[in-house]
Amino acid sequence: MGSVYAGLMAEAGHEIWAVDIWQEHVDTINRDGLHVEGASGDRVVQGIHATSNAADVGACDLYVLATKASGVGPAAREIAPLMGPESIVITIQNGLGAGERIAEFMGTDRVLLGVADGFGASMKCPGHVHHSAMNLIRVGEMNGGMTDRLQRITGVWQEAGFNAKAFADIDQLIWGKYICNVTLSGPCTVFDRTLGELMADPDSWAIAKGCALEVYALGQAKGIEFTFDDPIEYVTAFGRKMPDARPSMLLDHHARRRSEIDAINGMAVELGRQLGIATPYNEVLSAVIRQREDGFP
Repeated sequence: MGSVYAGLMAEAGHEIWAVDIWQEHVDTINRDGLHVEGASGDRVVQGIHATSNAADVGACDLYVLATKASGVGPAAREIAPLMGPESIVITIQNGLGAGERIAEFMGTDRVLLGVADGFGASMKCPGHVHHSAMNLIRVGEMNGGMTDRLQRITGVWQEAGFNAKAFADIDQLIWGKYICNVTLSGPCTVFDRTLGELMADPDSWAIAKGCALEVYALGQAKGIEFTFDDPIEYVTAFGRKMPDARPSMLLDHHARRRSEIDAINGMAVELGRQLGIATPYNEVLSAVIRQREDGFP
């Protein structure tokens, strides 16, 4: 996802620095450019500065964090001392808790939250990214409200070719995506199925719907004003748009990498404990996934 963002932003004329721990990817971008293909077209973007050391970058107008959930805190820690007085951070992750992880290292008045809706990407090889879809980038202030800077930064995304929109209540949208993440990520990973395959099997789909209902109850307890009244109808409509898709959690397991389980199904379990709400579906799925990941390198 970060490579797609970098490629389109650079093509729009912005000075872009891409920071990645994958050294071969960094070296390829610096030598040959970044090959971006998929929903927005097929081209090689030149002029991106790539590095594995955030200190090389210095102060930026906008920092975009597109790491896995586990990388948000370390990334925020690295960029915090580099930021200028007007620097802004926008974080775009699955699950919950990214803003709170950033807030350990800087004030929340510097943070915007993003939601990538219907947006999938994968690396084909070093320096070559494919994005299978790019529906909508939703952006909001972490502390809520519609501000001039929020609208200005949303305009930067729009000018780079993204369908982007500013929202005054981003928590509402984060939870809308979160309920889809929880319903599809853990179950698809445990049963090794695409979204369509999961939904077509009554037994596994019943477990997935149980995850959705648990998170809907958690959101209601926290006062989230969902945009829908029927969570099952909502997640079903979402899944039907991408029947052949495999969640990133499942792709992580295919590659024998640890996933974002703690920020997705595992976060539902943690919130359930805090709020006194039972989450047995998410608890069992999280336990199975963590047990499998214990066997990864």
